[in-house]
Amino acid sequence: MPGIWVMRIGHRPQRDKRVTTHVALTARAMGASGIFVDTADPVLEENVRSVVERFGGDYSIRTGIGWRDALNGFDGAVVHLTMYGQRLEEGLSKVPFDRDLMIVVGAEKVPFEVYEQADLNISVGNQPHSEIAALAVFLDRLTAGKNLYSERDGKMSVVPNERGKTVVERTS
Repeated sequence: MPGIWVMRIGHRPQRDKRVTTHVALTARAMGASGIFVDTADPVLEENVRSVVERFGGDYSIRTGIGWRDALNGFDGAVVHLTMYGQRLEEGLSKVPFDRDLMIVVGAEKVPFEVYEQADLNISVGNQPHSEIAALAVFLDRLTAGKNLYSERDGKMSVVPNERGKTVVERTS
């Protein structure tokens, strides 16, 4: 599949710093190529880049990118994750796998223009829940779980085990 990008709309640095960080890290862990955030936030950028530096992978973050510019300039399919869209199973069957994909997630009420501009409005359930959960479920289903334990060639990696914590640090 070509690149998968996330557009975070409505980020409020003082209120949403942890949630938006988790959106970015979830996108990275589940196979996205990068994230755009509509509000400039150099601390968020620094935190996410630090994780990429330590744990590896090819992932980028850019903040201060207006959602209109991002959507209008995107040459691929736009998927808006919303409680009000079509069911996940129906929407996934319509996602084009031969084009880049931009997944839009909101922090606050998303402008109706996003619903109109999106190629697909997909719901991950019909109950209020976190955009982090919606993004994780969508990306996991989209990629058939292939990124859950993929190696990213970072300075550090976590080795899953039944008990305890195993972190391997590479010295080279």
